[in-house]
Amino acid sequence: MRKLLIAGNWKMNNGPEETKQLLSGIKKQLEGQHLDVEVLVCPTFISLAAANESLRDQNQVQLGAQNMHFVDSGAYTGEISGIMLKESGCRYVILGHSERRQYFGETDEGVNTKALKALQVGLRPIICVGETLDERKSDSHFEVVSRQIKGAFKELPDTQLNEVVVAYEPVWAIGTGETATPDQAQEMHKFIRNELANLYNEQKAANIRILYGGSMKPDNAEELLSQPDVDGGLIGGASLKAQSFAAIISTAQTIASK
Repeated sequence: MRKLLIAGNWKMNNGPEETKQLLSGIKKQLEGQHLDVEVLVCPTFISLAAANESLRDQNQVQLGAQNMHFVDSGAYTGEISGIMLKESGCRYVILGHSERRQYFGETDEGVNTKALKALQVGLRPIICVGETLDERKSDSHFEVVSRQIKGAFKELPDTQLNEVVVAYEPVWAIGTGETATPDQAQEMHKFIRNELANLYNEQKAANIRILYGGSMKPDNAEELLSQPDVDGGLIGGASLKAQSFAAIISTAQTIASK
């Protein structure tokens, strides 16, 4: 049984003080609850220390980062290594987010190199894949996602697949107010699982969690999270408010308890 994962990607929002305030609100919303789902927040690099400090007194919310470099140290001005993230308290790292691909030219090969390094240093990579609106309209969305999966998973050891998470991002639904229908989400999640089965085997693919990452909110979370191959959400805007993030977590908890 795959455990649902609700991950908040805060993007370039919230400095250290705002991070403390938001985490205080999230912890208050979750206070006294026994969760059967995993919860993760991914603040900016500058706020990781504040987040780690704020999360020390609890075990419900884990810490992750939004990106990392593919070597441990060196002359890479402005970069952050996986070892540094581990020391900062991170357990997960988002890799290949569509905004990284679009604005910073990240490639499938680069995502693969980072994923291999993340596993090596003990971080769980959340590998993002997804198509643009033009790619969906041209019916090339399956081809695009297949290429991204094959590229990102190249030579990833099958002994560590349980540490890897995939996030499907329909790029056309990020920050636009649009959302893939539950059927569209399930169709692509099932396709991704089949691609992973072809790379490894059905049993290993069945254990990999695939998150939906396209404008999940409290009012559509239940429909999306109820799909058989949707194993959680990579939440953007809705994770920046304690109440809405907690509402999605509550929905996931209800589904997990059935």
